[in-house]
Amino acid sequence: MIESDDPGGTAEPRFSDAYAPPEIARRVESLGVTKAHGDTVTLFVLAVLAGAFISLGAIFYTVVVTNTGLGFGVTRLLGGLSFCLGLVLVVIAGAELFTGNNLIAMAWASGRIRTRVLLRSWVIVYVGNVVGCLGTVVLVVWSGIAGLGDGAVGETAIAIARTKAELTLGEAFVRGILCNALVCLAVWLTIGARSVTDKTLAIVFPITAFVALGCEHSIANWFFLPYGIALDSQGVVPIAGAVRNIEVVSAGNIVGGTLLVAGVYWVAYLRGNRAN
Repeated sequence: MIESDDPGGTAEPRFSDAYAPPEIARRVESLGVTKAHGDTVTLFVLAVLAGAFISLGAIFYTVVVTNTGLGFGVTRLLGGLSFCLGLVLVVIAGAELFTGNNLIAMAWASGRIRTRVLLRSWVIVYVGNVVGCLGTVVLVVWSGIAGLGDGAVGETAIAIARTKAELTLGEAFVRGILCNALVCLAVWLTIGARSVTDKTLAIVFPITAFVALGCEHSIANWFFLPYGIALDSQGVVPIAGAVRNIEVVSAGNIVGGTLLVAGVYWVAYLRGNRAN
């Protein structure tokens, strides 16, 4: 595909390629301003969609990793690839995901949005994501997907929830940091891409990596944990541990997204452009 950056057609056309990192930084900053000042209803509806999309990726992951017989590493790889469905839908179909929206911090660091505007956006998107996840939990429970594989899918879902709820606070926090560093890098790469194919490929490797490594995604956990609890008739998933997981992982996600990605790239490319 050949395209020109000059809408008047005077510039010489060039083959499509990714934006350079400094250009990505400027695009992320401008996009952050737009997102932060978005209409409340639109923002909330798109956030609900994102929660549902991530939940669909989560249940896809759960089915794929059930009884594969392929060994730990290959199973995790396949599970990671399947989970990519969630972010592909968010980016390509259009939705607002809390973890990826941590990149809005670049616009805040440049002084282009105020703290209250940043927090308003995050709160609306986080709540919308939770609503989308819990709504999808209800639909998936009613669908009977847990009964697939003679009930093996349900057993896997409970095991996933139990494992997450039993993580120590330190493990959950650091896994949350690592997770959103990779998620925000995936979003960063998609903003640098120029085609649907490029955006999809940009998502696959970082998202597959965080899932295979066992990192923790707060919004995905709003599906995994409630779903496992809903199926758990034996009480093996500790409720208090599930609540702690979501709290600590959410904090870790913010650190990973805002400091390790938004913060680092802001220092590298935008620190001299701070608005007064």
